[in-house]
Formats: sequence, C-alpha cells, structure tokens
Amino acid sequence: MCEATLNAVADAGLSVDDIDGFSFYHNGFDAGRLSSVLGIPELRWSSVVSGGGGGSQGAIANAAAAVAAGYADVVLCVKALKATGPGGRRIGRPRLRDQREPAGGPDLDFNYPFGLMSPGQSFAMMARRHMHQYGTTTRQFGEVAVTTRLHASRNPAALHRTPITLADHDASRVIADPLRLLDFCLETEGGTALIVTSAERARSLRQTPVHIRAAAQGGSGAWGQGIYTHQMPGDEYTSSGHRPLAARLYSAAGLGPEDIDVAEMYDHFSPLVIMQLEDYGFCAVGEGGPFVEDGGTRWDTGRLPVNTHGGNLSEVYLLGFTHTIEAVRQLRGTSTSQVQDAEVALVTSGPGVNPTSALILRR
Repeated sequence: MCEATLNAVADAGLSVDDIDGFSFYHNGFDAGRLSSVLGIPELRWSSVVSGGGGGSQGAIANAAAAVAAGYADVVLCVKALKATGPGGRRIGRPRLRDQREPAGGPDLDFNYPFGLMSPGQSFAMMARRHMHQYGTTTRQFGEVAVTTRLHASRNPAALHRTPITLADHDASRVIADPLRLLDFCLETEGGTALIVTSAERARSLRQTPVHIRAAAQGGSGAWGQGIYTHQMPGDEYTSSGHRPLAARLYSAAGLGPEDIDVAEMYDHFSPLVIMQLEDYGFCAVGEGGPFVEDGGTRWDTGRLPVNTHGGNLSEVYLLGFTHTIEAVRQLRGTSTSQVQDAEVALVTSGPGVNPTSALILRR
C-alpha cells in the first residue's frame, strides 16, 4: 500500500505530506496505522465502503464527496490484496476443519449443503440462466476472455499477455459449469492507489486532470447478497444488478450510453461483462452475447472498447481500482490500447452484491 501510495503522489506531483484523507473499501485498513507508517502530518477524514469489489468506485465517490464538502483536500484511495497466508492458504475463503464440515457463519450454512462454496459456483448458476433465457453461449463467454487477453497482450504491466483463442477457451477445464478456467479472474497479490483532489488544485499539478463527472452507489434492494441467496426476481437474476445504478449514474452525468467512448467493466467472471453491457444500455437485454461475439468490445474495431488494460481476467485482480486507473490513462491519452479522442469513460465495480458502484469520468 505504501509503495503504491508513493507512486501515486509522485505521478500527481504531490507529496505524502499533502494527503489528509483516506477512502478504503472491502474491509479497509487501519487508518491510524497507515497514516503513521506513511508519516502523514494530519489525517482529517477517513471512510470505508463495504461490498467487496463492488465498493471500489464507491471509495472514489466518497473521496470526491469529502473534497467537495471540504472535509479533506487530498484523499488517498488505496487497496492492497494479500491472497495467501501461512502455508499458501487463501485468505478470506472457508477453511475446511475436516472434509465434511466447512467453516463459516450461519448464513453460509444455507449455501454449503447445495455446493455453493465460492463465488464462481454462484455466478455459474446466473450464467446458466442467462443462457437458458436468451440463448447466450459459452462461445460468447469465450469472446470476452479472448478480447480481454488481446488487450492485455499490449499492456506490459499485465500478468497474462499471451493471446488466446476461442479454441483455447473451449479446451480450458470446467470449474463450475458452464464456467471454464478462462472465464475466471486471476488470483493475485499487489497494491494500487489513486489520488482525488479538487478540480482547481488538479489543474496546477503534474498530469492532465481527469474529472469525476458522476458517481452512483447501491443497487436493487432485491439483490442484497444476491450471489449467495439467489433470491432476486427473475428479470434481475439474469442481470449484473447494475440496472438501477446505471439509470441514476446517467441521470447524474446528463449523459447516456451513446456518449461513452470506453468502458472499464469489472470482470471477475466473463458472463458478467455481457450482463453489464445490457444493464448499461449498450445493447438490449438478452443481446449482450451477440454484442461481444461480433467484436463489439474490441479496442481497435469494436463499437465500445471494454477493459483495454486486460481487466481482472488478464491484467491483475486487485478488486477494481485498476479499472479506474486504466480509465484515467484513456482520458490522458496514455493507454497501451488507446481509444482515439476518448473523452468519456465508464468504470464499474463488482456485480453480484449490494452495494455496488460506478463512475463516469471525463477529460
């Protein structure tokens, strides 16, 4: 976290002494400890957003709100992920006490008997329903993975840069039917940081300013912890849960899907990109599969370039901030898969939980 912070303040033309606010998400970190380690002179404001990967853009929204309200002048949005503990055990996943009884709270006791012990298994059920209802195919899921890897192949910071084909996707092993290995995001460790300040101050700093045009958080109340309880109404079960969020975001921005030049969409599983394309109005509900199959999300030829850095599927998985950073690069004109004359970017957080969040950024 500290290394990412130092890189971020240097990029902005600031110093650690300028930071007076924190905005975290997904369990957060101890603000007192981090401010002490960084040597921050005075911390004036700090907040944490819940929602796992769904909170990433919400943390940036909260930082913007704090600056606008005068609670802080320079807010650090930072995230680090340590995937493994002693002996390589995955942190945050159920650890088996024995082969029959998984650990977990009482809410999870309603899931485990049915084999729902990981997000991938739950999202597989939603993906299967989308296939049943709209004729979506695993080939279309594969196109999401292939396109994302194509973008990653141009990004020297991506962990997986070797291009893949639809045949590679089809040959990858099934993890949770219908999802295959190449439909899953990476599991990685690392840190990332962004700085939020006022537009006036940003104009005097080192980089071309990128403005937060609008932000939205929350989602349909029927979703809740939807991927675990599967209690949503039928029309929402085959969505990313972003539909009401998208309407509020566009309204706040005074823009629509036709105004978006590039989208960085949270891609923990490939079908959720298809569902987000539908929820944000880039195609009709049920037509997300054909949209990607026709190359609609490819950087150089598509109608809407999506995840031009490689996303969670191929660049790195740090629960969402890397998507925001790529959107900033696009609007600065420095992406490795640069969309020509990009002026407006959509950035989304993890679908499948409530709250989730999204931003519209503008050059």
